[in-house]
Amino acid sequence: MKYHKIPDETIKRMPMYLRAFSILKTQNQETISSQQLAERLHLNPPQIRKDLSYFGAFGTRGIGYPVSSTAEQIRSILKLDVSQQAVLVGAGRLGTAIASYPGFSMFGFDIAAIFDNDNNKIGKTIGKNLVENVAEIVTLKARNIRLAILAVPANAAQGCADALIDAGIKGILNLSPCYLNVPKRVKVITIDIAMELGILPYYI
Repeated sequence: MKYHKIPDETIKRMPMYLRAFSILKTQNQETISSQQLAERLHLNPPQIRKDLSYFGAFGTRGIGYPVSSTAEQIRSILKLDVSQQAVLVGAGRLGTAIASYPGFSMFGFDIAAIFDNDNNKIGKTIGKNLVENVAEIVTLKARNIRLAILAVPANAAQGCADALIDAGIKGILNLSPCYLNVPKRVKVITIDIAMELGILPYYI
């Protein structure tokens, strides 16, 4: 299957579907129709059916989607059927909140390492991790960690990103308010909370 031909918007919706099916599974619901799922996610049924059809046959006409097996299929498509380890760079207020966020477990993510450059934070424990010196990021290569969450000030973000890439990181969730210049082989998703908030006054 050539995943690169699938629209980015479809890929962005797949974790939404996974969360919905995972919650339904905990509620012991066996099946759900595309109409019911659409109402739950505030989407339209044809969009859901089209999204899932990119990845093969899902569900049965007149019956709906089997909750448990569909959740596992989506988990496999997103490569979340195995634990995904990630490194967090930045142990400030935002980083500490991220390290404590319980929602990652639903998707199989594990914050496996935390780095910072503040001597007052290095050596302290956040969750299950000891905060390490950012100068030791190179050790990630030996740990086989390929995902990173960047929660550092904008003026430090590019340097940290460069170090992460040199250490073998292939995907970065960038929470720093800046653009990162990275090689094409590295995927970056940037979330600027302040910028997103800045849109809201226009609508209200």
